[in-house]
Amino acid sequence: MKITMKKALLVSIVAAATATATQAEVNVTSWGGAYTASQQKAYADTWKGGTVNFINYNGGLGEVKTQVESGKVTWDIVDVLPHEARVGCDEGLFEELDRSMFTPAANGDSMDEDMMVEAPNDCVVPQIWWSYVPFYQEGTFSGAQPTTIADFFNIKKFPGKRGIHTWPNALIEMALLADGVAIKDVYKVMSTDAGIDRAFMMLDKIKDHSVFWSSGAKPLELVQSGEVAMSLAYNGRIGAAVLSEGAKFVTVWDGQVLEEEWLVLVKGAPNAEEAKKFLVHASAPAQQAGQAKYINYGPMRKSAFDIIKSGEPWFHNGKNIMEHMPNRPEVMARSVVASPEWWADYGDSVGERYTAWMAQ
Repeated sequence: MKITMKKALLVSIVAAATATATQAEVNVTSWGGAYTASQQKAYADTWKGGTVNFINYNGGLGEVKTQVESGKVTWDIVDVLPHEARVGCDEGLFEELDRSMFTPAANGDSMDEDMMVEAPNDCVVPQIWWSYVPFYQEGTFSGAQPTTIADFFNIKKFPGKRGIHTWPNALIEMALLADGVAIKDVYKVMSTDAGIDRAFMMLDKIKDHSVFWSSGAKPLELVQSGEVAMSLAYNGRIGAAVLSEGAKFVTVWDGQVLEEEWLVLVKGAPNAEEAKKFLVHASAPAQQAGQAKYINYGPMRKSAFDIIKSGEPWFHNGKNIMEHMPNRPEVMARSVVASPEWWADYGDSVGERYTAWMAQ
């Protein structure tokens, strides 16, 4: 009788533990839309550790700070932009992570050694690269076609309106590249008053031909309708239209500005241990490559590219994805990797000047 009861008790304990494991939840806060859908398919649907709940937000550290300071944390993992990745770690809003727990590349390189950019701190886990790029619709121009960032600013050679966004990031870098500044010198020139003046003189060349946008979907509408001849846009938006909808868009990769994206673990996360396991899974080369089946943002891990290239056509509908990747080797030589540190130091003053410039 006692043996039977002990066995029953042991079975119930094991069952409870199993139930807890299978019911483990991780709350991931991200940007929504096709981007979060790609994370769901590549990371959550391939994870065997439990349930992943995706929560949409509009960025920034405000809500994270409120949760951490109140001691009422409900988010586990947050998808953050490069500036927030640095500030949040410095301010103790994110957990520092043991780098040894992450999956190495097939050649034995650690996760950090396998990344295309140096990790700014121990809080971050690699996510994707995305970029600001110019694009236009096939048939817009007769004869010569735009191929460089300088062509975007050349209204005489390539007439028509230009779509540009309502904040200065990437535009300042592109303006200087179009004016002949070498990629390696862009941020050095931008760190001087004369350099910023030079950028705005280039912007003046398209000011009277500019249509401003703030929503990521807007540039595609502007180009498709013919309201603008060329526009800047997020590369993922252009790629999705081409790959999934058959849009006849042409991307001008020359002079694109690349931005990082990171995953972080919130300080005091309620499901911290499970969240760490999910971060290990999501950052592995196979999952980094897997996300590119659903969206053309580039993986941050070099070894993920090897997986994609060997598996082409890679996109979920049977189309090649590599030619739409913003950080593929073929375009990196003429790409600017954005400097979050520069924008942290100078962004406010340049933003004020840009806002005033738009209103002129």
